[in-house]
Amino acid sequence: MPVQLDLGADPRTDVLRRLQSALIAGFGRIIRPPEKRRDPVWVLVHGVIGSQTKTAASDASTDGLLAKFGTWEAVAEASPTDLQAHLSRQTFPKVASERLHQCLNAIIEERGAVDLRHLSNLQAEEAMAWLERLPGVARKNSAGVMNASTFERRAMVIDGHHRRIMQRMGIVPAKADTARTYDTLMPIVPEEWSAADMDEHHLLLKKLGQTHCRPRKALCEGCPARQDCETGRIAA
Repeated sequence: MPVQLDLGADPRTDVLRRLQSALIAGFGRIIRPPEKRRDPVWVLVHGVIGSQTKTAASDASTDGLLAKFGTWEAVAEASPTDLQAHLSRQTFPKVASERLHQCLNAIIEERGAVDLRHLSNLQAEEAMAWLERLPGVARKNSAGVMNASTFERRAMVIDGHHRRIMQRMGIVPAKADTARTYDTLMPIVPEEWSAADMDEHHLLLKKLGQTHCRPRKALCEGCPARQDCETGRIAA
């Protein structure tokens, strides 16, 4: 029988703990109130149409679709051309309308209605795998449905800011895509973090990416994450 070595806790877990504390000290708390946790279908639609679009615009578009058509089944019945007319706020309205049409109809084909309640009976990983079989749904969106909706499950949402910061800090490989970043982070997330903690961590990292850890250039001076960041140490 092979000997199994206890390698101890991954040091990156403590890095994430320190990072969370530093971000809260730098930016304050960013806690999603209960009333901001939307229905899982709403979160799914928001993600499907939201590529490279500001959150506020996607919020308005998602609410606008439901206000116009009344039900998600009625949205599914609309043609992509008709949907495109209501998605003018989106960066890529034609692509968004086609993906949304395909996604909602795929759910109806399998479930008989645009309803995701069955996912509440599944483990998060299984539910995310089901979602990622839908047209236009990738890891960021599936994790968002699990974590940021009323499901409130332990799943880390990874957007471009989050992924870039993890790469620059040396926590994930430099060329890791969203799925690999997720798969690397989930096993090292502090076990005491709740779904709400993980949501706040993501929102804080988004704030960091919009201020210090910019896409074109990291502005390391005064960055709350600098003490544990490989890029920050090089820039010192």
